[in-house]
Amino acid sequence: MIRIKLFIFSIVLLFSSFAIAQVSSVTVSGIVSNTNHSGLPYSRIVLKSPKDSVFISGTITNEEGRFALTEIKPGNYLIEISMAGYNSHTQSLFIGSLSEFLDIPPIELQSNSNAKETKIEEVVLTGSRKNEVSNQLDKKTYSVADNISQNGGSVLQSMQNLPGITVQDGKIQLRGNDKVTVLIEGKQTALTGFGSQTGLDNIPASAIDKIEIINNPSSKYDANGNAGIINIIMKKNKQNGWNGKVGLTLGLGSLWERKQNLPTIRPQYTTTPKINPSVSLNYRKNKINVFLQADNLYTETLNKNEFVTRTYDDGTVINSQLKRNRNTNFLTTKSGIDWNIDSQNTLNISGLYGSEKITDKGDQPFFNGGLSQRLRLWQFLEDELKTTVMATAAYQHKFKEAGHLLNIGFNYTFHREDEKYFYDNFLPLSSGTDAFKLLSDEQVYDFNIDYVKPLKYGRIEAGIKLRNRSIPTNMNFIPGINSVIDANAGGWANYKELIPAIYGNYVFENKKWEAELGLRMEYVRIQYDVNPNHPTYTSSGYNYTQPFPNLRVAYKLNDRNKFSIFYNRRVDRPNEVDIRIFPKYDDAEIIKVGNPGLRPQFTNSIELGYKYNWDNGYLYSSFYHRFSNGTITRISSIVPESTLIYAIFQNAGKSYNSGIEAIWNQKISSVYSFNINGNMYRNQINAFTVENLYPRPNIFSADQQTAISGNIKLNNVFKFSKGISAQLTAVYLAPDIIPQGRIGSRFSMDLGMKKSIQNGKGELFLNASDLLNTMVIKKQIQGAGFRYTSDDYYETQVVRLGYSYKF
Repeated sequence: MIRIKLFIFSIVLLFSSFAIAQVSSVTVSGIVSNTNHSGLPYSRIVLKSPKDSVFISGTITNEEGRFALTEIKPGNYLIEISMAGYNSHTQSLFIGSLSEFLDIPPIELQSNSNAKETKIEEVVLTGSRKNEVSNQLDKKTYSVADNISQNGGSVLQSMQNLPGITVQDGKIQLRGNDKVTVLIEGKQTALTGFGSQTGLDNIPASAIDKIEIINNPSSKYDANGNAGIINIIMKKNKQNGWNGKVGLTLGLGSLWERKQNLPTIRPQYTTTPKINPSVSLNYRKNKINVFLQADNLYTETLNKNEFVTRTYDDGTVINSQLKRNRNTNFLTTKSGIDWNIDSQNTLNISGLYGSEKITDKGDQPFFNGGLSQRLRLWQFLEDELKTTVMATAAYQHKFKEAGHLLNIGFNYTFHREDEKYFYDNFLPLSSGTDAFKLLSDEQVYDFNIDYVKPLKYGRIEAGIKLRNRSIPTNMNFIPGINSVIDANAGGWANYKELIPAIYGNYVFENKKWEAELGLRMEYVRIQYDVNPNHPTYTSSGYNYTQPFPNLRVAYKLNDRNKFSIFYNRRVDRPNEVDIRIFPKYDDAEIIKVGNPGLRPQFTNSIELGYKYNWDNGYLYSSFYHRFSNGTITRISSIVPESTLIYAIFQNAGKSYNSGIEAIWNQKISSVYSFNINGNMYRNQINAFTVENLYPRPNIFSADQQTAISGNIKLNNVFKFSKGISAQLTAVYLAPDIIPQGRIGSRFSMDLGMKKSIQNGKGELFLNASDLLNTMVIKKQIQGAGFRYTSDDYYETQVVRLGYSYKF
């Protein structure tokens, strides 16, 4: 049966495709001069079709002899230049799709003393219709507004339906790998984690304009994140005068109890409310553009509802349920000013404030194997406040050639993490309370210079970046009776990070070939100073200087067929929370502890792709292979004479990820279109042995682990008359391996509808996620001395109703 399913899955996958984004229009610039290299003003520039000489676009040169043709569709053309008193000049021109700007070499006109006076005719500027299928070299771009079935939720929920993305344990995966770097407007921030991904389930999607997926990042991006990069673009309007948008979304989740609670615990959340008001304001006049974006997302959520059976090697069986009711309020406010100093210089200054308040109230009873006796009960309260402040300044100088740019940027981030935990434990004969407080203040300074120079056949990019980051952390632990936490493991720690980097990137394109070659050099120095009284860990650190090359070569067989090959080298540096020395409850009897000895994971990736497009659709399928050294994974183990499980990050050695991915996008009619995304991959982690130092040294060994898995995602889009549209999404995730175990298959279906009202200024939508309530996370873990199986019936089904109005 498994073979039949895999065969059917493979057949579907072969008829799927994967979309690559491509620029749909190009600005062509140049200069016209005489043989003395003096610019010729008011020269006539005409762009024509090479087949029938049909006029495409035209303009005249300025006082310096420079010109620019905008909104030109990629393709082959003839460009004709004429000027009174000079011989006309005509040459062929190829406009590629890899760059938004094309600067052609200077054009010299020969003087003609016998020429009669030429009248300068009126030139009408025309714009080519944008290609609906974007296909840029390094990224795929999706509009959040188009994801109807997840409107009104968080950024994480909005991403679930995008091609190539899956979500597991609250983290994004690209091609079955969660080593993804999440950026906001091209920058690493504390909102989403520096070099990692955090908080995405609390950022409202109403604040987001677009999401970019970059599977094979070029050298201009930071080297962190071997699976790729996701870049979040926030909303900002630039229309003249006053304009804006207001919206309100209301929702309900956990509409019924999916599985009965174990006895003696407090009720789980049901019919949980979701409230998301948002406002976007903008004022633009002359050289000044001022904007404000504010969103507040309040949710009550059944964040966890996990039923667990643990079987130890001595035959002991323990059943438990971890139920976590969560209240979250996340406020984000972004404001700024854009100043167009003149036609060549702009200055952008903006600030962002974010406040995330999280309250968790949970219960975890433990019973014997037959559920006839409650052994103990844990009840907990987590009160957490995260505050983020960002200040950004960006200066851009535009040289006289279109697309010739110099960008200088500075970004400062302050992020405070203030957490309080209270654990009440009830045993048959006694009870106690654990309490601890953690305070972490993060400060980051980023400075960058980026330079872009368009060429006749592509562009060059170069830049430098400097980051200085520090995170002092303090934890005060007050143990009660029956505590399982080591009271001596508190204290202080200080994380310091310095990363200077330099990069260069060259993009080339002609009628048949495309190429991109880049190199990034990074120096990294990490120092982690810890409390000298810590019972296990001591201060540690590392540094390295490493090259991170990238390469892409593509051959265009014709306008509809293209072959490509990618290569890049990436790194995943341990996050500060991965090496944080303070023990923390994952649940009442699973203790998470960081590992200061954790080191970076380096990954090499190669990808082969084929693209075929037609008038109403496209197909791009790819084969990829990644191999990593120093694979970072969390290891769970126990120590003698204890049933507590300690989960600690380790470098597990070598791992491999290979697969095929595809998306087939098809417009059937003006009413219906679809895209189907498939991904089938093989994950392998080689056998390894590591030593966990906490709470005392113990050796853990694992055999080689291999699994074949994948996923299929189908998006159906309907556009009816009277401004009504709908989306139906179905997602199937095949079983997969996780550290020390496996996760079962999952399936969900989302449905959404929206209608344009009030002459297109207003919009109503209604949607439901996990419509059939089928999403359950099932895991099996084999640890040292125990086996662990779990079913998590957390909240997945949410119904939302929303309204927005543009003015």
